[in-house]
Amino acid sequence: MAYYVGLIWEYFTNYMKTRLTYRADFWVEVISDLLFQATNLIFIFVVFAHTETLGGFTEAEVVFVYGYFMVPYGLYSCFINLWNFGDRYIVKGEMDRILTRPAHSLFQIFLENLDPPSLIGSAIGLIIMIWSGGQLGLDMQWWFIPVMILMVIGSTLIYAGIYIILTSVSFYSDSPTGIIPLMVNIQTYGRYPITIYNRVIQIVLTWVLPFAFVGIYPAALFLQRQEMLTMAWLTPVMGLVFFTASLLLWNTGVKRYRGAGS
Repeated sequence: MAYYVGLIWEYFTNYMKTRLTYRADFWVEVISDLLFQATNLIFIFVVFAHTETLGGFTEAEVVFVYGYFMVPYGLYSCFINLWNFGDRYIVKGEMDRILTRPAHSLFQIFLENLDPPSLIGSAIGLIIMIWSGGQLGLDMQWWFIPVMILMVIGSTLIYAGIYIILTSVSFYSDSPTGIIPLMVNIQTYGRYPITIYNRVIQIVLTWVLPFAFVGIYPAALFLQRQEMLTMAWLTPVMGLVFFTASLLLWNTGVKRYRGAGS
């Protein structure tokens, strides 16, 4: 454990040295991310300019769900960024370098793609939750913080599990796939009330691609939506299931890897 903690620290310090060399680039990334999140939030306000409720949820409740959605997504984007894995590690052969080192291959890839500015999105998400919670008159209760930590960990593991599974497909194909960009679009469905979708989409977002567990379900627990409490408490369970399955698929894929072709 100490060895892996040391690796995290070394990679983080190297990241900061590199990014501080190009400070303007660092702040451009931060500002662009904030503008992107602001655009999504404005879209919610525009929608509610034409309706009072969305799938039985008020404007403040949907904003609260969006705030929660930002927290695990920021953690995932910071520590588990697999966006260009196929092109960088399979097609260009950098996986060969990874496999010559003693640390677990997936852990190394996580560290090589650290993106600390994404944590600002998580912080903004917490601020949005506090603000919208105040609008809703939610009372801060003793269990909010420990349960919030548990739910966020579960949601982050769901993100990790889904994207590790998709990334593992690269071990079975020499070409990068277009699945991950598509999945990034699908994941946004989890930040809206699942009741606005038809039954088929609800099933997909709950059991197949469980993005409902990275937004609406766990957020509903804090909103005290009785009809979703059972699903909310399944969040950490789904996280463990998908993350465990993804590790098994990853390890199997690594065994199939035979190196970059000429």
